[in-house]
Amino acid sequence: MLLRPLLPAAVALAGLVLGAATPLRAAPSLQALQEALNSTSPEALTAVLEPGQGLDPDEVARRRLLLREQFPDASWSVQPGAPLKDGRSTTQISVTGSRGEGPYQFRFQAQQQLVLGDGGSRFNSQEVIRESSILRSGDSDLQVSLLIPDAVLTGQRYDVDVVFDEPLDGAVVAGSLKPVTAGELLRMRTPDLQLEALGGGGIFKSAQAPYLPGTQTWAVLLVHPKGIVAASKQVRVVADRAALSF
Repeated sequence: MLLRPLLPAAVALAGLVLGAATPLRAAPSLQALQEALNSTSPEALTAVLEPGQGLDPDEVARRRLLLREQFPDASWSVQPGAPLKDGRSTTQISVTGSRGEGPYQFRFQAQQQLVLGDGGSRFNSQEVIRESSILRSGDSDLQVSLLIPDAVLTGQRYDVDVVFDEPLDGAVVAGSLKPVTAGELLRMRTPDLQLEALGGGGIFKSAQAPYLPGTQTWAVLLVHPKGIVAASKQVRVVADRAALSF
């Protein structure tokens, strides 16, 4: 997962990017992938990843390094995920990390659900099913809900809401919500989020999906007297109604 300070960009936990996938076979193992992601050896990832459709091991390594530069204690977990309706196996990848910046301490958590494919000895493709991240500061974890769908139809209007789970009790809060462009994702940059005072308990927005299948990523920043919350969420844009549920 790549992020700039305070603003996580949803470009995927280990830097893996969208690509077609085939059902996962026995080799290589998820344990080997977890060990490679957590290794400090530059060659560790090449032992379990090979170039393929949508997968560049060098890019994965570069993004992993950047994450470690921002969160030196970053730790990846790779586990089997719930199978999809079409029978494909999935993999759940999560990463956690923390960092100090002046008087502030930031805690980062992100997760992906993937369909991985392999070429017999190394993973060579993957498809992102779900992806989100959250970064918090402050002594207590401000609880927020990202009420953003996992998938929408092409051209569909849908709600993008981010709300504080607890009453504000008179607290003055500010926030911003904005889509991340394809160029910003490619450059691993987040959009310029201009804070505005929030009159309610969160941000409530109506958005329109692109007219072509793909993905749409949202970045949000919330500022509360008790801390800062930055988050991101990917939305899959599909042309077939049956693909709305996984």
